[in-house]
Amino acid sequence: MKKLNALPQRYKGVVQFIYIALSSSHFFASTTTNAFVTTTTTAHFPAIQRTLPLFSEATQSSSEELRDIANRQPPPQNFYELQSDSAKAAQLAIDDGQKLLEVEFPPLPSNVLEMDDLGAYQVAQANLNLAMEFARKFANLDTFKVAILLPDEAEKNIAVENSGGTDKPYPGITISSLRSSDPDDKRIFKPEQLFLNLIGGGSGGLVKPLPNTKMYIIIVASAQELPDVEELNIADPDAIIVFYNLKLDILRGDLGAPAFPAKDFHDRFLSRVKPVYYLRTRQYSRNTPNPPFMVNFQGCLFRSYPGEFQTLLDTGDGRAYRRVSGSKIRPPLGSFKEELTQNLQLEGVIKDEGKFLGFLRTGYKTTTWWEEERVEADDGWRS
Repeated sequence: MKKLNALPQRYKGVVQFIYIALSSSHFFASTTTNAFVTTTTTAHFPAIQRTLPLFSEATQSSSEELRDIANRQPPPQNFYELQSDSAKAAQLAIDDGQKLLEVEFPPLPSNVLEMDDLGAYQVAQANLNLAMEFARKFANLDTFKVAILLPDEAEKNIAVENSGGTDKPYPGITISSLRSSDPDDKRIFKPEQLFLNLIGGGSGGLVKPLPNTKMYIIIVASAQELPDVEELNIADPDAIIVFYNLKLDILRGDLGAPAFPAKDFHDRFLSRVKPVYYLRTRQYSRNTPNPPFMVNFQGCLFRSYPGEFQTLLDTGDGRAYRRVSGSKIRPPLGSFKEELTQNLQLEGVIKDEGKFLGFLRTGYKTTTWWEEERVEADDGWRS
């Protein structure tokens, strides 16, 4: 803490916040309690334990052995395990020739993400710190350079300022932006760029590959900025692009809205992005006619390449999960919820209400448009 006191005042809040968050020993630590924890049925849920070696420790194994380990791999318990496992999963996908990778997980412990005073810049700074650690697993000053890209130069400058004032925080790693303006153009406001953004006319040549860069890690980009990533992929098709904690599930939902890319953007580009390390938690509530009358439950959809997509049920404390099912194909969120509900019915926590009441709860449509079968879309995003 002595070093923290020596920092300028504008740095102290961000540095202290990130230090507290990342030093959390439990990745899934949460202040939320599940209503069904008080019932006797849930006390018998067997939890997934990390009794097998860390996936990141599996080396010199056959593809079948790696897949078997990944299929049984539980979610990480802390950020150290998360960083090791996500980097290993990405490396295995790269070895298989994948170029467009998705890495998705909560950037901060769940109890921190639930704080009312948590700001967007604090989440962005956490993602930047995690992206730098991820990049260090791959970067090599001579043979493999990595660039962490923010959407524009303004956000890049903020990130650089909060990272010690340098755009090269580690050997072989550069912090830059998707769009790089002409250094001779001193204008603050560029109306032609605003016009191109509104009509979806691209960057106007502002997206340019960085020399000798083998991997780009994209952070804090919005749906409106994703076409710049496609432009980068076209300009540098041999480079690896990592979509890092962009919440692509949410961004896909914005496609087709006014001033956003059209839905065919998913078909031609986003559908090719392979989820190599995917961890998303969901919380649900269910009314019951008997005590406790309200059942709160949560689950986790987890995938570590080359393993299956695992549907996991929280056993009640936010730290251990019970495997419900596994699938080679990524389940829609509606199917994911239904798998958790059916498992709770088997355990006697929730009673089966019959097909009619079940239909009234779920409706006739349980998938979003991009989760449906689309003729022109690639299957990479779901496999």
